[in-house]
Amino acid sequence: MKLRPLSIEGAWEITPQQHGDPRGLFLEWYRFDRLAEAVGRPLRLAQGNLSVSARNVVRGIHFADVPPGQAKYVTCVRGAVLDVVVDLRVGSPTFGRWEGVRLDDVDRRAVYLAEGLGHGFCALTDDATLTYFCSTTYNPSAEHAVHPLDEQIGIDWPTTGPQLSARDAAAPTLAHARAAGLLPQYDICRPHSATGATAVGYTDSCGRHVPRQ
Repeated sequence: MKLRPLSIEGAWEITPQQHGDPRGLFLEWYRFDRLAEAVGRPLRLAQGNLSVSARNVVRGIHFADVPPGQAKYVTCVRGAVLDVVVDLRVGSPTFGRWEGVRLDDVDRRAVYLAEGLGHGFCALTDDATLTYFCSTTYNPSAEHAVHPLDEQIGIDWPTTGPQLSARDAAAPTLAHARAAGLLPQYDICRPHSATGATAVGYTDSCGRHVPRQ
């Protein structure tokens, strides 16, 4: 697989190598070691989610309190979505910036986003199905959202009629969320979002040093 850092620190695009013949295909859509080597630490797998959406559904922009935050590893196993990462970390050089990656059942890419980053997507097909790993379990008291249609963020959603949940439609703008103290701080998030492994390895979730092979 190929791992490419996005323009937002702590976000990566992963493109797997697919092996196919007339019987079908095989691919590795997640590799613990390759991801850890790229981002500088392993992804703790605490929960796995699956989301099915109709065309034009927009979900997000969701994030969790840091600490502990919630890192995610997302892929689309059916249909297609525009997956979006938003930098919500106050003090970050790219605060308020967004970047989108098309995830679909053809190229079968994945997106990794570290703690403190916001996540959302727009379903480009009916029955668009996302599956994703999370580094922490769901904690409703620590979960928040920023309005996905906030003009300050300016996400170019590929739909003229976005369908939002009641929760997302009522979410605050980026400015209001910042004023309310809901957004994560960049300096607190940085230890949780290393962007590269050292030459000698990385530290695992228990604080143990793992040498690069």
